[in-house]
This record gives sequence, structure tokens and C-alpha cells, in this order.
Amino acid sequence: MARSGQNPDKRLRTARNRTASSVRWLERQLNDPYVKQAKADGYRSRAAYKLIELDEKFSLLKNKRRVVDLGIAPGGWSQVVRKISPKAAVVGIDLLPTEPLEGVTIFEMDFMADDAPQKLEEALDGAPDLVLSDMAANTVGHKQTDHLRTMGLVETAADFAISTLDTGGAFVAKVLAGGTDPQLLALLKKHFTTVKHAKPPASRKGSSEWYVVAQGFKPRG
Repeated sequence: MARSGQNPDKRLRTARNRTASSVRWLERQLNDPYVKQAKADGYRSRAAYKLIELDEKFSLLKNKRRVVDLGIAPGGWSQVVRKISPKAAVVGIDLLPTEPLEGVTIFEMDFMADDAPQKLEEALDGAPDLVLSDMAANTVGHKQTDHLRTMGLVETAADFAISTLDTGGAFVAKVLAGGTDPQLLALLKKHFTTVKHAKPPASRKGSSEWYVVAQGFKPRG
């Protein structure tokens, strides 16, 4: 018989008071070669290797001058940009706090805020030649709702890229399984020379994330 006042739910927790799901997450992190490599290489997250692998496939980063990093926290993508193109001016934005990075201007605010695009443009002092978006909406557990919320972010990021990119620039954004919605895909194909989808090896096998890579931004008008 259980002692008086003892909560049976405590059986679901480890000696360190962690739930079974958090223990599984920790085990996955500890056994993840990308996590270990990120620590060895000084990157803030394993996500850095997603951009490295996309760059190896699409040559996105070399000689870039101005880069926007949407959803910058914790900063891994901007670290990669600065490493490959150290002279690039980089500006990032995220709702979450991000530790300072040398050569990177960071705004802790909602990209969906009305004044966010203007702040990003002003900080760069010129048209970007690359817009990166690793943003994803917070999930609510309903597949269709989660998809719509994330695609809403992608569409807003794409609109920002199309309105600000320099001629020949590129746009990279996280999408979900199934790729870019037909309407957005048509918009990207209208404004970019090539539009492709890719799932870098660093994306977890069980993850539904893919990336859309649009290159060769066409002059407006």
C-alpha cells in the first residue's frame, strides 16, 4: 500500500524528477552525432549543420554581403554565415532571446509585427542577397493547424524576401512534409530562376521538416 500523501504519478519521473518523454529526449541528444559535433565545432545548435549541408548542395553562402536570418535563436545559422562569409552583414530576428554574436544585429521581437520588416531593412543598410528562415510555429498537436500556422510564417517570409532581395539573391525557408503550397510555389517560381526542395541529412529522420531553396531572384518590374 502506498504511503499516505504519496502521488502515484511520481512513478513516471526519474530520480532527477524528469518525465519519461524528457528522458527520451535527453538520450536522443546525448547519442546524436550532430549534437556532439556542434559542441566540438563551437556551434550553438545542431541546426547549424542543416545550413552547412544546404550550402554544400546549393552554394548559398560564399561571398554574401547582406543576410537576413529569420528565427535566428539560438544563432547557429548566423554562426555558419559568419564563418563562410565573414565580411557579411547579418541581421536576425526572433521572439526568443539570443546571445550576442559578433557582426550580427539581433532583434528580439515578432517577425509578424508590422514594423519588423522595416527594422530589418534599416539594420542592413542595403538590399539583402540572402534571406534565411528557419522559423516554425509552435505546434498545438493538430496536424492541419500546425501546417497552416507554419506555412503562414513561410508565406510572410517569402513576401519579405521578394520585396527586399537584391537581384540574383536567394531565399531559403523551412517547410513541412509535402513541401511548399502550390500558390506559394507558383509565386516563388515567378520571382526566382530555380526553386527546389531539400531535406538535409542533419534533419532528424522522424522530422517532417523540409526546406525550399529559391535562387536567382529576378529584377522587379
